[in-house]
Amino acid sequence: MIKHKLDQNGWSYSDVARRGGISRSTVHHLATSARLAQMPQQTTLEGLAKGLGIPLPPVQRAAAEAAGVNLYLHDAPEAADPEVAILIASVHKLSPTDRRHVAVLVESLLRADQTG
Repeated sequence: MIKHKLDQNGWSYSDVARRGGISRSTVHHLATSARLAQMPQQTTLEGLAKGLGIPLPPVQRAAAEAAGVNLYLHDAPEAADPEVAILIASVHKLSPTDRRHVAVLVESLLRADQTG
């Protein structure tokens, strides 16, 4: 998405960085990495959206996909389930290590569900 906007508008990484208030190296990294090790900070995504001149949700979705993260939007059907809402709202309170444990547990349960 970033490279497409750069090509479309004749912009450089520095142009996007300047407009968005983020570093050129961050824009370059996000544009050239096939997979992200983790989801970028919200302020980084906001700066990138501003720098690219596009709304935040598409930037969030693209970053989540590159990081292998599922995004749960408030208007999604699963948000109506109170148990799902509690889980989603609580996860950010966990330490990074505990979040990874929860992710491994969920992945294990999903795999077991597919095989059983």
